[in-house]
Amino acid sequence: MTTFQIGRRAEAKAAEYLKQKGLELLEQNWRTRYCEIDIVGRQNQTIYFIEVKYRSKDTQGTGVDYITAKKLQQMTFAAELWVAKTRWSGNYQLAAVEVSGPEFIVTDFLDDLS
Repeated sequence: MTTFQIGRRAEAKAAEYLKQKGLELLEQNWRTRYCEIDIVGRQNQTIYFIEVKYRSKDTQGTGVDYITAKKLQQMTFAAELWVAKTRWSGNYQLAAVEVSGPEFIVTDFLDDLS
């Protein structure tokens, strides 16, 4: 399996998990020439901009460990661009889903990265 295929499978598992948690999926792999967002969802009048992180093993840290200050800056830029393009005027926040192992199990969900 290629890294692209692994990423898509992890995102599909994350999307399935989020739907089971009651999140309405609005976008998957939203992209512009400047940025991308793995999943955009809505729950209780709040938009969530969700980064999906996959790790086959956690020997070098978990997926969430790889959300650095620079990644948060990129996520913020992408979220603000989405908000501007869609003219969303409500609440929004950054979130992350960690998917792990060969079975692609959701191992963590952080619903507020601020």
